[in-house]
Amino acid sequence: MPALGCCVDASVSPPLGYAFSWDSSLPAPELFSSGVPPATNAAAVSTGSHWSTDLSSDLYRVDGWGAPYFSVNSSGDISVRPHGTDTLPHQEIDLLKVVKKASDPKNLGGLGLQMPLVVRFPDVLKNRLETLQSAFDMAINSQGYEAHYQGVYPVKCNQDRFVVEDIVKFGSPYRFGLEAGSKPELLLAMNCLSKGSADALLVCNGFKDTEYISLALVARKLLLNSVIVLEQEEELDLVIDISRKMSVRPVIGLRAKLRTKHSGHFGSTSGEKGKFGLTTTQILRVVKKLDESGMLDCLQLLHFHIGSQIPTTELLADGVGEATQIYSELVRLGAGMKFIDIGGGLGIDYDGSKSSNSDVSVCYSIEEYASAVVQAVLYVCDRKGVKHPVICSESGRAIVSHHSILIFEAVSASTSHVSTQPSSGGLQSLVETLNEDARADYRNLSAAAVRGEYDTCLIYSDQLKQRCVEQFKDGSLDIEQLAAVDSICDWVSKAIGVADPVRTYHVNLSVFTSIPDFWGFSQLFPIVPIHRLDEKPTMRGILSDLTCDSDGKVDKFIGGESSLPLHEIGSGDGGRYYLGMFLGGAYEEALGGLHNLFGGPSVVRVMQSDSPHSFAVTRSVPGPSCADVLRAMQFEPELMFETLKHRAEEFLEQGEGEGEGVAFGSLTSSLAQSFHNMPYLSSCCFTAEATANANTNTNNGGYYYYSEDNAAAEEDEIWSY
Repeated sequence: MPALGCCVDASVSPPLGYAFSWDSSLPAPELFSSGVPPATNAAAVSTGSHWSTDLSSDLYRVDGWGAPYFSVNSSGDISVRPHGTDTLPHQEIDLLKVVKKASDPKNLGGLGLQMPLVVRFPDVLKNRLETLQSAFDMAINSQGYEAHYQGVYPVKCNQDRFVVEDIVKFGSPYRFGLEAGSKPELLLAMNCLSKGSADALLVCNGFKDTEYISLALVARKLLLNSVIVLEQEEELDLVIDISRKMSVRPVIGLRAKLRTKHSGHFGSTSGEKGKFGLTTTQILRVVKKLDESGMLDCLQLLHFHIGSQIPTTELLADGVGEATQIYSELVRLGAGMKFIDIGGGLGIDYDGSKSSNSDVSVCYSIEEYASAVVQAVLYVCDRKGVKHPVICSESGRAIVSHHSILIFEAVSASTSHVSTQPSSGGLQSLVETLNEDARADYRNLSAAAVRGEYDTCLIYSDQLKQRCVEQFKDGSLDIEQLAAVDSICDWVSKAIGVADPVRTYHVNLSVFTSIPDFWGFSQLFPIVPIHRLDEKPTMRGILSDLTCDSDGKVDKFIGGESSLPLHEIGSGDGGRYYLGMFLGGAYEEALGGLHNLFGGPSVVRVMQSDSPHSFAVTRSVPGPSCADVLRAMQFEPELMFETLKHRAEEFLEQGEGEGEGVAFGSLTSSLAQSFHNMPYLSSCCFTAEATANANTNTNNGGYYYYSEDNAAAEEDEIWSY
């Protein structure tokens, strides 16, 4: 008989031949035997007991978005290949070992850093830059192109000092330069390029005022190759006037507003109605004014931007071809043209699908991208009889995305709604409290269950729940009775197979701070457990962050999934469960805010080495403390501490007993430590052992909750006054 027949109590008259009780021994059709609806991913519903790391790699598409830098190793951990395809087996780095080194307490040999954590791999950064340079070199040599390629890194993608300095150092043999879009970015670019190649370009983009242009001209006086790119026609008058006053011969570029654009999210800044650039009419006026000023030879660079994440090489070639036509016309008009800057747009494959119809994927390789660019420029220049220009690109996303990984911990998960079968006596007592309409819904639900009409069961189940909610609101049903009705309805849904199997995993993270592009416009990043990948994930979940905001969640994942296959928390690796967000090295850190005053993550810089674990941590930086984020909001933490300290003195003066002096010292120590700790949950609070230690610690006066063994600032001096 149908298992849902057991929803009916003895007070309901059944059809002949049916027994009604909560008797689990009654036979049930296959549909109700498990009560768990199938998962959407085939790998996640493998019925066999065997699981392998290869299955996990397929499930999370690691080989798609991660190649050639990330894979799943034989231990079930994410492995980093710092040199890409040139990485030797003994050079692979186990990401879990890096996380443990960073987060373990100092007394256990770790660095004592608090989660969340950004792990940077400069070796990956170097490999990305060299791969890009090699791709253009190969395309230039194979196609007989008569100029060279030299890239510039747009610092807006990630302005971190060590990232920019690494790019300048790694790119120096290739004349790699920097692009700035604001005065602070220009200052940092000038500083970093002082140690770079003498031939590197410093491309000055963005809206400009007198100070910006003056600073760019100062760079030329310092023998840096700054190029002032005109974003607006009005900027030209400033450039001419200031350069004359400073007696500096400027190098000028202009940004052309192309007709070519792509239709995706990232194409909104391109085309005729784009935010930046000059129309053909404005370009001609610029040429005329420069000619009249005797400065037409200063116009040397043409810049354009089709849009980020260009989906196909066909669209790329179309835009580059159009821009090269403009470049050739500028040569014909007498400008001293030398460079064509194709801007950004070199995309990365966030979901591993190699699709041309997605904002999170592209269907070409770096080599195919470079070949399409060189071929398009070559074709137009040869037709026009124009000398081949130096090709520049501003491929920031493609350079920095892979080298940075955000690691965070899932600290708890919502429990599954496993409703137990109430007794027939309990059911009868409950039914007697319902109003007539609700009793009718219950009888109809019971009858539909007996007949096996599952859709009808759901209709009456929903009606029953809603009527009981109304009874609860008007006070005729108490909370225990409402909970019993909820339990019945949940069990019905589970038995039929439509119950939501997705759990909410609570993560020690702020989406607004660390994944702002997901919150802002649903940019997807691959998110994967970094360990336990030799185990079958038995759950599906969404991620909920620490903020008091309903938008603080990740509920969309690569592959069109609305949940992520995950493991149970609490088994293996000391009960920790670490997740990694990959390919987030561009923009996320710069865009992150301070919502709920959660600051940025801790950061470690990891190089491949010949040490036993194949890596060395070359730099570690704790994340911003509570005091740091309070200062960002114009508070003065030292004065705040003094205020609270005085209040503690007043409070404890009202008490009696010899222990008040000890309690006061402990309380103020706790307050001081709170200002110095990061805003995120302390990892020492996640385990039962830590909780037990906190509860049995009699030396802290009941105030100091942060374990000294786990404190990142264990040996650092806490504020004293």
